[in-house]
Amino acid sequence: MEKIKGFMASDTGKDILVVLIVILVGLGSFELGRLSNKGQSTGVKVTYPDGQEASTLSPIKALGQVPSQNIGIDSLDSNKAFFASTKGTKYYSIGCSAGKTIRQENRVYFSTSDEAEAAGYTLSSSCK
Repeated sequence: MEKIKGFMASDTGKDILVVLIVILVGLGSFELGRLSNKGQSTGVKVTYPDGQEASTLSPIKALGQVPSQNIGIDSLDSNKAFFASTKGTKYYSIGCSAGKTIRQENRVYFSTSDEAEAAGYTLSSSCK
């Protein structure tokens, strides 16, 4: 017991005690915060200016209803079903994940696949 009292009286013992207290208070606060919020999470709800919820809209129609300055899409229109890069030779359907890396400012939109092919683009093999 004397060894413990002597260790706690030393500077090293005091430093270790302070570190332990800080760690325990931090862990206790974290757990109390988690317990106080248990069961209260309602998730994220997206609403649009006209009051419709996101789940009632198709993705293309929903994007068309959001102001373009908020999401950075200037040329997306609800009747555009295909897009291509101004720097490439392939075109993609709006739902195709292969074209998601193309920047918005480099995209050209088409209503039909015939329109895209007339402009010199070919359908990407990833979107067939």
